[in-house]
Amino acid sequence: MDGRDEFMGEHVTVSEHSDPSIQGISGKIVDETRETITIFSNGKAKMVSKRPGKFMFKNGELEGNKIAYRSQDRIKKVKA
Repeated sequence: MDGRDEFMGEHVTVSEHSDPSIQGISGKIVDETRETITIFSNGKAKMVSKRPGKFMFKNGELEGNKIAYRSQDRIKKVKA
């Protein structure tokens, strides 16, 4: 996974984050902005900032600072 994929509906786990209360959250991505993703986990939606974290998808791990774009811009800007 290189970050150019669509994240909506994907299962994700926060593998590292500067906020220890967010680290380890796992669930389905239900919304995405330039700086955040919203993860639906345990019946609640949790907004998580992209930049200080690493995210584990089924196809690999991505650093938040490399995917901190709006989804429509990320497809063009992220380098493989």
